[in-house]
Amino acid sequence: MYDVFLSFRGEDTRDSFVSHLYNDLDRKNIHIFKDNEKVGRGDEISGALLTAIEGVRVSVIVFSKHYASSRWCLDQLVKIMDCKKLNGHNFVFPIRRDSNMLPSTSSSSSSAAAAANMIM
Repeated sequence: MYDVFLSFRGEDTRDSFVSHLYNDLDRKNIHIFKDNEKVGRGDEISGALLTAIEGVRVSVIVFSKHYASSRWCLDQLVKIMDCKKLNGHNFVFPIRRDSNMLPSTSSSSSSAAAAANMIM
């Protein structure tokens, strides 16, 4: 069972903001589901991913430049919102990361630390 599910577009944020956020949450002993698979176009959302979404207390959605262009991300978003509606106790925490934000490691790291503090 996971405490937090991270939904993000890998090509936009995996190696910057999301990795920093994951590390900050992990240091707080928070059990995080972060999908490490590179998903091909047309691939279906996996059962393990759906199960992880259903079992978490908090879902963090990292909206980035290409998030909405991914069917995989949109499928996750629909599942997250369905679970929130059905369970009522799940917290959804949206974070906006777009091309106007500085992509440097230091800004990603400090933003991720601030987000981790707000999440738990």
